[in-house]
Amino acid sequence: MVNVEDRLSFFPALYRVDANPDAGMWYLYLTIIFLSILVYKLGFAKKLPPLKSALIYLFLILGCTVLTFLAVFLPVTEGLIIAALILIIYKIRLRREQAKGTV
Repeated sequence: MVNVEDRLSFFPALYRVDANPDAGMWYLYLTIIFLSILVYKLGFAKKLPPLKSALIYLFLILGCTVLTFLAVFLPVTEGLIIAALILIIYKIRLRREQAKGTV
């Protein structure tokens, strides 16, 4: 028999999705929404009218629902963290270069 605890990725194991699925899945869902919005804002967001922006965030949140189910056994949340870190480093370096005037 396969033990489900051994197959969980880091965040579902941290949130104890196997022991408390209701609260654990909500925590995982909110974490994925937060990280997805962060990655979107850091890497892809442009200045849009409020209604278009709200529509993008609505579809982003709906897409996070599917990602949450995949994140139980796959490293979706960890990948979002890596993407956010790379984009943060990129933004910091870009601002430094702009301050120097080389870009």
